[in-house]
Amino acid sequence: MHRRLWYLLGIYALLIVYVETFFVRGLRPPLWITPLTTLVGFVLTLLHAMQRLGRRPALTLLATTAFVSFLFEALGVATGWVYGPYHYTDRLGPRLFGVPFLIPLAWFLMAYPSYLFAEMLSPVTSPARRSLWVATLSGLIMTSWDLVMDPQMVRGGHWVWEVEGPYFGIPLRNFWGWWLTIFVSIWLFRWLSRAENRWEIEPAMDRIPWLVYFLTAGASIFSSFFIGLEGSAMVGIFVILPWLLLTAPHLFSHAG
Repeated sequence: MHRRLWYLLGIYALLIVYVETFFVRGLRPPLWITPLTTLVGFVLTLLHAMQRLGRRPALTLLATTAFVSFLFEALGVATGWVYGPYHYTDRLGPRLFGVPFLIPLAWFLMAYPSYLFAEMLSPVTSPARRSLWVATLSGLIMTSWDLVMDPQMVRGGHWVWEVEGPYFGIPLRNFWGWWLTIFVSIWLFRWLSRAENRWEIEPAMDRIPWLVYFLTAGASIFSSFFIGLEGSAMVGIFVILPWLLLTAPHLFSHAG
C-alpha cells in the first residue's frame, strides 16, 4: 500500500504541474482538470489517513471536515456570513445549496496534512489543552495556504467575491473563516475520537502528506508570479516557509 501511495503522489504531482502551466501561460485551466486533480489528491490523502491513523479515525476526520466545511460554505454562500459575500461559478462542477460537491473533498485534502503538522509541532501533552492547541495550529497552517491559493482561484474564475476586499480583492474575514472552519473541524474530530488519539511521529510515512502540502502550496506560489499576483506569491513564501522549516527536521532527519 505504501508504494501505491507514492505512485498516487506522483500522479497528483504531474496533475498539479499541468494545472499550473495554464496559469503560467496566462490561460484558464480546462474545466475537467481542477476537479480531477482535487479528486486524486483527496483519494491519496484519505488512503494515507486510513493507513496512518486507522480506518475509523480517518473516516471520522473526513466526516467532521466535510460536514463543517459544507455547512459553513453553504451558510457563507447564502448569507455572506463566515467568509464574506461570494458565490461559486460552474468551473468546479455541480453544486448543492450553491456549494460544489468537490469543495468538502478539497477541504479534507489540505486539512489532513495541516492536522499532521499541528500534531507534530504540539508541545502540549494534556488531552484537553492539546486538542485546543492542535485545532488552533491546524487552522493557522491551513489558512497560510489559502493566502496564496484564494487570489489565484479568483483570478481563474472559480469563485467571485461580491465585495472588494483589501487583500488582493478578498475580504480579510475570509481568512478568519478559514481558520474557524478548520479549528471547529479538528477540535470536533479530536473530541469524537479522543479514545483513539494515540500520536507517534512516523517520518517515512508522513513525508507523503508533507509533500502534498508543500507541492500544492509551492506550485501556487510559483505560478502566481506569472499572473500578476506577485504580492500574494511573496506573502505565500513568508507564511509557508516557517511550516516548511519547522516540520522538515521531524521527517528528514531520521533514517528510513
